Amino acid sequence: MSRPRIVIVGAGFAGYRTARTLSRLARGRADITLLNPTDYFLYLPLLPQVAAGILEPRRVTVSLSGTLRQARLVLGEADRIDLDARTVHYTGPEGDGGSLSYDRLVLAAGSVNKLLPVPGVAEHAHGFRGLPEALYLRDHVTRQVELAAAADDPAECAARCTFVVVGAGYTGTEVAAHGQLFSDAQVHKHPMRTGMRPRWLLLDIADRVLPELDERLSRTADRVLRERGVDVRTGTSVKEATREGVLLSDGEFVDTRTLVWCVGVRPDPLAESLGLPMERGRLLVDPQLRVPGRPEVFACGDAAAVPDLEEPGQYTPMTAQHAWRQGKVCAHNVAASLGDGEPRPYRHSDLGFVVDLGGVKAAANPLGVHLSGPVAGAVTRGYHLAAMPGNRVRVAADWLLDAVLPRQAVQLGLVRSWSVPLDTASPELARVPSGPGRGEPGAEEASGQASGQASGQASGQASGQAAGQASGPTGSRPGGEPGKGRSGPRPPAGPHPAPGPVKRTDVPAEPDDPAGPGHPADPLEGDS
Repeated sequence: MSRPRIVIVGAGFAGYRTARTLSRLARGRADITLLNPTDYFLYLPLLPQVAAGILEPRRVTVSLSGTLRQARLVLGEADRIDLDARTVHYTGPEGDGGSLSYDRLVLAAGSVNKLLPVPGVAEHAHGFRGLPEALYLRDHVTRQVELAAAADDPAECAARCTFVVVGAGYTGTEVAAHGQLFSDAQVHKHPMRTGMRPRWLLLDIADRVLPELDERLSRTADRVLRERGVDVRTGTSVKEATREGVLLSDGEFVDTRTLVWCVGVRPDPLAESLGLPMERGRLLVDPQLRVPGRPEVFACGDAAAVPDLEEPGQYTPMTAQHAWRQGKVCAHNVAASLGDGEPRPYRHSDLGFVVDLGGVKAAANPLGVHLSGPVAGAVTRGYHLAAMPGNRVRVAADWLLDAVLPRQAVQLGLVRSWSVPLDTASPELARVPSGPGRGEPGAEEASGQASGQASGQASGQASGQAAGQASGPTGSRPGGEPGKGRSGPRPPAGPHPAPGPVKRTDVPAEPDDPAGPGHPADPLEGDS
């Protein structure tokens, strides 16, 4: 009798936890295949510390093949799922296609940057969902400070030293908090940068930062940000983005070369392509995480609309905490569907939230106990160490070194602006030049830079001109990337065959999204 075949699509919080738990439950009695575009699990909550130069990129990644010994890793992106034939079709990192047959399917494809119909945002903003974007932001902030220091025009210096973050949810708040410390460190005690003062703006349409969390956490974060010098603008969003800056909803124009888009996430478009009942882009499932009418298909994490049994009529939010817990329940229910145990519904209880504000500052409410200051900082870092499935010693060592040594503020140039577009369904992969354009001057260099980043990250994301975006460095993006007529690595012009998958980059934004620009995202936004 052949062993059952289990295919898990996605290795974010939900997919990784499902694979790890199933590997333990199956004990070699099932063939478990994990399909993912990269060979690592990314611990997203610590990504702002990568952008701020505190942690090295590999510290927030966990090897899939190294920690999931009983699962087969297949590198690739799911393009299409044939539910009737029980087959997942995918494209590998080098452009080769393949398919995987299954007896049980777990869809944990995660989420991508949430897009809103704001003019210029797709061309001029960058998201914060993957390692390439974090590495780009770290280089970009460093470059802007260095260019500002060399500028003769005070207006140009001020514009390059101004950084705008849209979305004061969990991710945006931490990006602004860490970014202010990072940029301040680059001008502090530097004799050639006397008088320079980096300015960070944090915008949100809500009336307070962290609007989805307890008000006491929100007040603590707001106070720390303002004391640090962050310009917090609530009730404010972006009306238009241009090369020279952003136009705010209150009519003010802010000169800047940096726009970081942290307004939230939307489910991976793969879920919608199945043609099954959906809830705001998420696949509807029952409390046991099964897809109604498809008993062999399970879904969890950001891809699934899971009924909230604690609040009837609601669905669990798209957070890493829920995705991690759902992965464990999903694994038990997959095993139960194969005759091992009984299925169980997904229930949860909030244990509290932690928000790292950089340095020794944080806001936390473990088990409902409100904490702030160094105590909250210790609890927050302790929580992350406990929650990480690996690299704990390395992360702790980086924190220790950061406490006693100055940060290295250098730009490595590994990730260019055009390789991390906002409008992409694959934020975990940087785009690279491909096809005939590889022979063009600078194209090979750009490919090497983009594929060599992120410490071993898969390098197959396709390039070409994405719909509705500027094509490579020739597009007008903030960030000091080579513009039209300037020298520098650039992807080939025009369409070319892609060496890796191109995942639905033409998915439109939600035109009637009631949230509006800067709507707060959920805490620990997303699972992959």
